[in-house]
Amino acid sequence: MRVDLGSLGFAEGGYLLVKRAVRRVAPGESVSVTGHADDLDLHLRAWCRAEGHHFEWQPGPGDAHGQALVHAGTAESERWAGARLVSGGDDAADDIVAEHPQRAWGLAARGSTIEAGTPEFDFQLTDKVNVWSDDAAHIYQQAVAAQWDPETAIPWNAQFELPDDLEDALVQVMTYLIENETAALIVPSRFIAQLHPHFREVMQVLAVQAADEARHIEVFTRRARLKRGQLGRSTIGGQTSLKTLVDEPEFAVASFLLSVLGEGTFLSLLWFIERYAPDPVTAAVVRLAAQDEARHVAFGLAHLSQHLAREPEFRPRLADAVRRRHDALRHTAGLNDEVFDALLLMAAGSWDHDALRLGSQRVMQLIHDMDEGRRKRLVRLGFPEDEAAALSALHTRNFM
Repeated sequence: MRVDLGSLGFAEGGYLLVKRAVRRVAPGESVSVTGHADDLDLHLRAWCRAEGHHFEWQPGPGDAHGQALVHAGTAESERWAGARLVSGGDDAADDIVAEHPQRAWGLAARGSTIEAGTPEFDFQLTDKVNVWSDDAAHIYQQAVAAQWDPETAIPWNAQFELPDDLEDALVQVMTYLIENETAALIVPSRFIAQLHPHFREVMQVLAVQAADEARHIEVFTRRARLKRGQLGRSTIGGQTSLKTLVDEPEFAVASFLLSVLGEGTFLSLLWFIERYAPDPVTAAVVRLAAQDEARHVAFGLAHLSQHLAREPEFRPRLADAVRRRHDALRHTAGLNDEVFDALLLMAAGSWDHDALRLGSQRVMQLIHDMDEGRRKRLVRLGFPEDEAAALSALHTRNFM
């Protein structure tokens, strides 16, 4: 095996040609390297020492450049002798997701070969059944394709003026949406850091969810401040309700409480606001947010459906989580009165008696729709209809 570097310097890429040649010969065999770049012998000697190869320099006659013989050592083959495939199968081309990826796989990409002796990472979510969904890759692709720019997707310059009371009501609703979306950002963000990178599609879905929520916070804040300098009120009951989501330590349970029940209920609210939005900006921000939230709910359902198909005994634990959360919140006030009143006024559109009566009916229908949606999602997860109805009735009065 011969390599002629000509005038190519060793550090200019010449070392790649030498490395490629050495890898093509067996340990103990030699590669002849020639070239007339300055200090080729010095660079080669240092490189061989670092790589574990034997170096022999044969100077040319007179002032002529000589040639180097690089005798391939066994260091590299020994280095990779204990290497492992980062995969759940025997062939990296299969890209099989492992049931229990090793912590020592660390940040290595699925399908790569990892050197033996790498350090273990303290990833807590390392069981496929607890986090995985076969739909994750598809949901992530959908999410990436559906990203929208708040600056161009929303008609911020639309001309409108609302009565002061109605504008104040909109500000209060937006304030409520902001704090709920903040919780919905924190929960997936917290679990991303705990998730084994082997489950990269799930990690990507959670990252996009967090990005979605950050964007929702931005647009809800902009709408609230569009005509007002100050946001609305936040109550102890609302904060306490959201804290139970932020504090939930188990990924599957948190996904159930947040995505299936909370964000599922939130979808009905966003559709309600869009239907009765008194201005085009409000309608646009909630419509776009609802498109994103629908994907979050879809992932939660897909993940938990797959989890429960493999571990049906996990279903009672989800039911217990609903009951525990209800017990923890039973002494709180639930939904902010100002939010309820704001929704009623928005649905009414005015202070007229008949309008208020109609607005009240519409809010009651919203609460019914929320309950019906929760029951349907619970039945989809395998809960009997009577248990689904009972669990839905226990869902927090704060909606999320």
